[in-house]
Amino acid sequence: MRITTDYYEIDDLLSADQLLIRQSIRDFVSKELEPPIEDCAQAHTEIPDLMKKLGKAGALGSFIPSAYGGAGLDQLSYGLIMQELEMGDSAIRSAASVQSSLVMYPIFAFGSEEQKRKFLPKLASGELVGSFGLTEPNHGSDPAGMETRLTKDGKGYRLNGSKLWITNAPTCDVAVVWARDDSKKVRGVLVERGMDGFSTPETLHKWSLRASRTGELVFDELYISEENILPEVNSMRGPLSCLNSARYGISWGAIGAAIDCYQTALSYSLERKQFGKPIASFQLQQKKLAEMLTEITKAQLLSWRLGVLKNEGKATPQQISLAKRNNVKMALDVARESRQILGAMGVVGDYPIMRHMMNLESVITYEGTHDIHLLITGQDITGISGF
Repeated sequence: MRITTDYYEIDDLLSADQLLIRQSIRDFVSKELEPPIEDCAQAHTEIPDLMKKLGKAGALGSFIPSAYGGAGLDQLSYGLIMQELEMGDSAIRSAASVQSSLVMYPIFAFGSEEQKRKFLPKLASGELVGSFGLTEPNHGSDPAGMETRLTKDGKGYRLNGSKLWITNAPTCDVAVVWARDDSKKVRGVLVERGMDGFSTPETLHKWSLRASRTGELVFDELYISEENILPEVNSMRGPLSCLNSARYGISWGAIGAAIDCYQTALSYSLERKQFGKPIASFQLQQKKLAEMLTEITKAQLLSWRLGVLKNEGKATPQQISLAKRNNVKMALDVARESRQILGAMGVVGDYPIMRHMMNLESVITYEGTHDIHLLITGQDITGISGF
């Protein structure tokens, strides 16, 4: 009997520091986040002081240089952190992913030195909560059609429009918002809580990511000064590069959710007896378990190789799309099969499987739907756009 999810000894491919980081985050999740997560999900509330806890654990902006408050870690370490957070819950990983890849990354990559110094250290510590505004009510899979406008007004600008399905929106202190200016170029804007004309209504009654707060970013003649414009980007390259970083982290995070479901199902099958013996002894249950572990192992190798390529600066957006699509679909399939093994017990909060399954229904849609990532891969293979 092998109660392991490192079937191919992938740990041997990781450094001692990477293994230490993974264990540190695993211990943090087990001690600080797993105890309240089920009640928070049931009550549709977030974990109290989640961002400050994540910051204290070093889980925010891990790849941002230490000069700006980050840990200066490599991409494999970032991926491992995302994996461990999503073993706890997708809402936890989503919060860290948005803060790190969608808020801190664009400020670091495209911001001024003053913007980096002002925002990054406080985002890394969790003192500030960030959100990312790209998706709009009429533009999800086609962000290039964005309607949010940035219009010149004297020495500054006026921002008008709205963004939808925004993680952390109701609680964010700063939002990285993407809008088209008068010349139709895509600009990044830093919108701060308290600015006149900025509101963040919450999206309620979700069946997924219930331990995370989601909402809108609404801009009504919001005045933006030049110092709140990201100076180093004026095209779709800005938001798409952020998504590439986040999608890479998702490919790792989904593995964490799958591992938690698999381990739960395996333990249950060894303990649950029917017809006088553990259900793990039956062929159909062994088939489920063997196939789950196989798919988890394949996903681990995929994300590990992608992390190596990212560390070398070689990973392409298309490779990242493939990993995000494959690994999230894998995790959702594992969650569903795990639920079958637990039978009726799989739907109650005593076990994490149904919570993971509902969360993954969002993860398979956001930051590029399953179908969109298929088309990205298809276009890369054939040279022909299917959009």
